[in-house]
Amino acid sequence: MRSQVFACMALLLFGYTGQALSAVSPAEAQRLKQDLTPVGAERGANASGSIPEWAGGLLHVPENWREGQVEIDPFPQDDPMFVITADNMHLYKDKLAEGSLEMLSQYGPNFFMPVYQTRRTAAFPEHVYDKFYENALSAELLDNGNGVRKTIMTSPFPIPKSGLEVMWNHILRYRGDEVSFRSASATPQVDGSFNPVVNQYDYYFPYSKEGTELADVDNKIFYLRTDTISPSTLAGTITLVHETLDQVRSPRLAWRYDAGSRRLRRSPNLAYETDLPNSSSLRSVDQKDMYNGAPNQYDWELKGKRELFVPYNAYKLHDESVRPGDVIRAGHINQELTRYELHRVWVVEATRRTGIKHIYHRRVFYVDEDSWQILISEEYDEAGNLWRVSEAHNISYYQTPVFWTTMEMTYDLEARRYYIDGLNDKYPAYNFNPGFRGSEFTASSARRAARR
Repeated sequence: MRSQVFACMALLLFGYTGQALSAVSPAEAQRLKQDLTPVGAERGANASGSIPEWAGGLLHVPENWREGQVEIDPFPQDDPMFVITADNMHLYKDKLAEGSLEMLSQYGPNFFMPVYQTRRTAAFPEHVYDKFYENALSAELLDNGNGVRKTIMTSPFPIPKSGLEVMWNHILRYRGDEVSFRSASATPQVDGSFNPVVNQYDYYFPYSKEGTELADVDNKIFYLRTDTISPSTLAGTITLVHETLDQVRSPRLAWRYDAGSRRLRRSPNLAYETDLPNSSSLRSVDQKDMYNGAPNQYDWELKGKRELFVPYNAYKLHDESVRPGDVIRAGHINQELTRYELHRVWVVEATRRTGIKHIYHRRVFYVDEDSWQILISEEYDEAGNLWRVSEAHNISYYQTPVFWTTMEMTYDLEARRYYIDGLNDKYPAYNFNPGFRGSEFTASSARRAARR
């Protein structure tokens, strides 16, 4: 009897029904080949035509781009159709997230939003589209909502029924089999001065590798190793993460090698509200990649879809000629380099569960229908005030068709500072085929690398 009571409480707490836990029917899955795209977005244009019909994403890379080069802008001829400012934002209020309205209000006139023609560029390999369809027929949330079963390679719920399913679509979205890149992060002072931290990022995604079954990955989504290159006070620091699918049953494994102590130590607290390393307490660990980790600290509500002006096709920010000093400004980034477009987004609201400790009482996420990438998020404090606003500026990468961030940042409206990651400074292009092996992401491998 007692177990039945707890089961009922869990259903009420997370808003589940038996149907919500189940895969969709074959008839409903057929929509992914009819009125929905293979990833679950609306295939057709919106009523006004300002969001065009999906035509397969970015199918052809620019003729003057070559393998190994940093991606170049496929739409160099595009100019802003109009610019949203603090003075005219009331005209577009129904198409702006609360966080965007607050940024315009607080930082105008220097913070503005150049709006471009909508380009539905998100695209993925054909075998990934096939997995979306298979996942729709099989994937199920675990009873506690902290993981997914019967899924592989990419987002498990292309036809979502709940907020949690949308969030798992983001967490498990396809980002390639592996990728290696270098970028810099910074936490500019109020006056805009900054000292960048340069990291090498190496990801290995066993969950996403073609031909892999879920039973083969030992509950692992990905392995990540970061090596700090500069400044000299941090150089040699190594962080190793084993990201798990069910982080309550099998929590994330993390290790950190500090060059000063010359020891590799477990980092059991690298999750939830813990300060993200080198973020000057401007961002929590679970804000990396806009949201990551177990969802068990919040109740999740799917609010539906909206048409919003969101960061998209950020090739100007990604351009190899752009340096950190070109991007960073006091209070916010250089908005001349940004691009916003009108897209349909899923809206998910997270409210902290009773008895849980987390710095954010409420959070709102705006998730791209074409890629399951979170584009904007809002973080609210204990009193219900909007505290922080995060943006993810994305591009479609060319080596492997994948839509992913090139730069993301969290703006602290109270401190008037921000954390930014993805800064380029003559770094090589993202390499989506570095040839990693899983054995390169063990603790013993990290120890060997630290000694070299």
